[in-house]
Amino acid sequence: MPNDLSLQILRTDASGMPLEWIDYRDAVRYYHGGLVAYTCGSELFEIHGGINARTGRRSIIRVHSIVATLGERGAARRRRRPPPLDNRALFKRDAWICMYCARRFPERELSRDHVTPLSQGGLDVWNNVVTACKRCNHHKAGRRPEEAGMELVAIPFTPTHAEYIYLKGRRILADQMAFLEAHFPRNSPLRQRLSGNH
Repeated sequence: MPNDLSLQILRTDASGMPLEWIDYRDAVRYYHGGLVAYTCGSELFEIHGGINARTGRRSIIRVHSIVATLGERGAARRRRRPPPLDNRALFKRDAWICMYCARRFPERELSRDHVTPLSQGGLDVWNNVVTACKRCNHHKAGRRPEEAGMELVAIPFTPTHAEYIYLKGRRILADQMAFLEAHFPRNSPLRQRLSGNH
């Protein structure tokens, strides 16, 4: 059983829809509050609590890699909204590859590029942003790709909620990845890229 307390736990609602990543402390609160509907995946932690004065027994909570919780209000509504846009998730969506020169870069050398520039009425939304190395972004400047003589190597897309949960994850375990991938759309560019890595 892993004993790395930095491992993330995938929290879902009772129907199994992915909601967010939590740490072991949050998971213990759900267990203690009686809000865990079921668990799946591997056992990550065995947390020992205090000793009951009457029985002399010590409480033990076994935390699994995937925890389904009860009582989630507004989750369906939240899943219908586009996920928030942030650079780290964007760069992971695009596999840390510049969408103009097709080269992979470390995160510090990447930037967010607006395909249709904000100055030309473009929006700061998933379908209008791509990962660009700083050199390509500087060269493109305030122009559309065709105006700058540049071509996109992939079309930007808005991730679904499950895809966004994947993009926000760190050190995702195999059982968590399989669970998330089962919620990706069949034609998901992320699914295609990840299945190419297997």
